[in-house]
Amino acid sequence: MTGQPLLLLDVDGPLNPYAAPDTRCPKGYRTHRLLPESWVARHAPRPREQVEPLRVWLNPAHGPELLALPYELVWATTWMDEANTFIAPPLGLPELPYIPWTGMFGVDPDGLHWKTRDLVAWADGRPFVWLDDELGPRDIEWIEANHPAPAVALWVDPRFGLRELHFQALREWAEEGE
Repeated sequence: MTGQPLLLLDVDGPLNPYAAPDTRCPKGYRTHRLLPESWVARHAPRPREQVEPLRVWLNPAHGPELLALPYELVWATTWMDEANTFIAPPLGLPELPYIPWTGMFGVDPDGLHWKTRDLVAWADGRPFVWLDDELGPRDIEWIEANHPAPAVALWVDPRFGLRELHFQALREWAEEGE
């Protein structure tokens, strides 16, 4: 690990604007039809050949933009290691570490997003920015109260994905921490 802050990346929402208006591929994005094992498993007991591939929109410009930021990139997504196989190559990203979730889609007793506790534990006291489309005020408050280093949970609208305003906020936050 480096001394840089972590940039914890969700895929669906920030990188894949799955809720785009009119369900049309947004400008600058490319359509990918993917069949990761986790997607096939969700459709069990149907055989793999009967599972319709998952439509994913990715903007190839996001990879170089993310790599230019002064962060250590980490997958914080249900795709886990499959993000390295299916998402990283079209974006031009190298293989990245990922957060292994202990209980995907579980209900938290305090109303937190199911990723929040695992994500903070994985960050292990390092500064981070978390990009996700499912963040809420409770998550932000809990992170502030339970993470000893600077951290920002940055909501990304799943209709539009990452935009310049997000990249600007990421650059500014990193500069403030220097």
